[in-house]
Amino acid sequence: MKKIHLLVSVLGLGLLSCSVFVNFLLYNRTSKYYLELNQTRLDPLGLNYYPVNSQAVAKPDRSRVVFFGDSRAASWLPPKIDRYEFINRGISSQTSAQTIDRFSAHVSPLKPNLVIVQVGVNDLKTIALFPERKQSIITNCQANIKQIIQASRKLGAVVMVTTIFPTGEVPLERKPFWSDEIGLAIKEVNTYIKTLADDKTVVFDTYALLADRRGLMLPQYRLDELHFNQQGYTILNQELARQLAKIDRLIHKPAKAQLE
Repeated sequence: MKKIHLLVSVLGLGLLSCSVFVNFLLYNRTSKYYLELNQTRLDPLGLNYYPVNSQAVAKPDRSRVVFFGDSRAASWLPPKIDRYEFINRGISSQTSAQTIDRFSAHVSPLKPNLVIVQVGVNDLKTIALFPERKQSIITNCQANIKQIIQASRKLGAVVMVTTIFPTGEVPLERKPFWSDEIGLAIKEVNTYIKTLADDKTVVFDTYALLADRRGLMLPQYRLDELHFNQQGYTILNQELARQLAKIDRLIHKPAKAQLE
């Protein structure tokens, strides 16, 4: 009988510990989202995140490349290539609607020669919260990506639009806010992105580089369920360097043109 009581006590303590741990994880996740929500209320487009004025060309013999999009773009440390000047204008947690609305403030004044676009996952992850709006979320995401491309082209820039990075294994505390439909939506939008390629729009299929057979991010590149570690970006930069070499003549501008 004592052994049974001891076993029950141990099981009870274990369940209590698990409950405390799960609640702690949920509290941390909720706190993060609460902070993000209120930060967005204060500055819906993130206009104060970067200076609105143009940034002078550091070296006139280099072509200017702007990374633009969400946190995946913001975390992208560029490769070291002498012919290019890299500037980052990514902002964490932003949707495609937010990015297109700040394009004129954060990208246009920079007069880029190439805009690299990585955006969309923050749109599609809301499908778990609003499943009845799935198709409109996908359609709006596609339209906004196309609009970013068009806005970049109006600046005279070449556009490299990346497919949306895959997501990783979802941790326990995030599962109540997740859905398998998100992964399917990413594949659908990526299929659409591939149709946007033309003479001045290059599609960089990052998904194919980073996903396993299940469509999840390869574990060796994972920082968390949405973000990649530096090893992942190293793989991206190796392919980016090859892509830039292929389209260098489209991007590279003579010094006189950059100073105008």
